[in-house]
Amino acid sequence: MGRHSSSSSSGKTEAAGEQYRKEEKHHKHMEKLAKLGAVAAGAYARHEKHEARKDPEHARSHKIKEKIAATVAAGSAGFAIHEHHKKKEARKHARHAI
Repeated sequence: MGRHSSSSSSGKTEAAGEQYRKEEKHHKHMEKLAKLGAVAAGAYARHEKHEARKDPEHARSHKIKEKIAATVAAGSAGFAIHEHHKKKEARKHARHAI
């Protein structure tokens, strides 16, 4: 009798561990996407800065686009850090669930 009850509880912990592993994978994927977004927005900001120097007639427009892209890059980097912490938290829960 004791054997069956312990086996069912270990099944629950294995399912919980699997849930946390899936969550960790999800946060890892989101972290990579956020990093990619930060790099892309940063590159676009650099491009607009170059365009502002190259095209003085439309410099104001390029500077505005540059500032927006820089803000998006900073926000995306912040989201990447957030997802990194969520991934670490999920990994910790997965270790304790098993």
